[in-house]
Amino acid sequence: MGRLEGKVALISGAARGQGAAEARAFVAEGAQVVLGDVLDDDCAAVAAELGGAAIAVHLDVTDPGDWKAAVDQAVSTFGKLTTLINNAGIFRVAGIEEMSLADYLQVVQVNQVGCFLGMQAAIPALRAAGGGSIVNTSSTAAQQAMPGLTAYAASKAAVRGMTKCAALDLGHDGIRVNAVLPGSIDTPMVRQGHLEDLDVDALFAGLPIPRIGRPTEVAAMMVFLASDESAYSTGAEFVVDGGMLAGQIPPGEPPS
Repeated sequence: MGRLEGKVALISGAARGQGAAEARAFVAEGAQVVLGDVLDDDCAAVAAELGGAAIAVHLDVTDPGDWKAAVDQAVSTFGKLTTLINNAGIFRVAGIEEMSLADYLQVVQVNQVGCFLGMQAAIPALRAAGGGSIVNTSSTAAQQAMPGLTAYAASKAAVRGMTKCAALDLGHDGIRVNAVLPGSIDTPMVRQGHLEDLDVDALFAGLPIPRIGRPTEVAAMMVFLASDESAYSTGAEFVVDGGMLAGQIPPGEPPS
């Protein structure tokens, strides 16, 4: 408790899934939080659950005006902004031949451009606060290909690159910039469509940690990177994937 005392965080995509788990974890550790999302009712419900330490704002991450308003609201309500969590993301599943340009660009706009706009909007407030932490949500898909995820993987690889460049640009201002690379996490986004009614843990039984990840496990990494415990970490990538990038254990060959 209290690891984020005195911190004020803006979290995008906070209405559900990883973002909502992150908001809950941040408040539990003493932070004040601005939850942003286009799902206004869901976002407001999470903020209401968290009490006076949280407020909800409408945030379309592709809109620079929404970003400015969210940052301004954080500063006017809580006095400063110390932390940005770029969590909002979408994906569209289609083979490279079948994917429409409109779907491709929508993924890029939310996942990649949204991350860029969030950093750009938050930097002046973070600098005014004397420094802070930006955490960008990338994905293991940026390192390990999966069929049908061309747009998603491309956007998340871009987040990795932007994170490193921003860390170099902002380090002397006391602003740290890191990326978190979740593997498959049990969220509404991952369950959409064909995974909705499946035993998702069974799908990942071949991982070293043989199950799907939980949003709270990503949130715990975000807490660490927002806290002063990670004061000497910037431009780095932190993986939360159950060992997915290390490799999978073949069926019938449990470790000895």
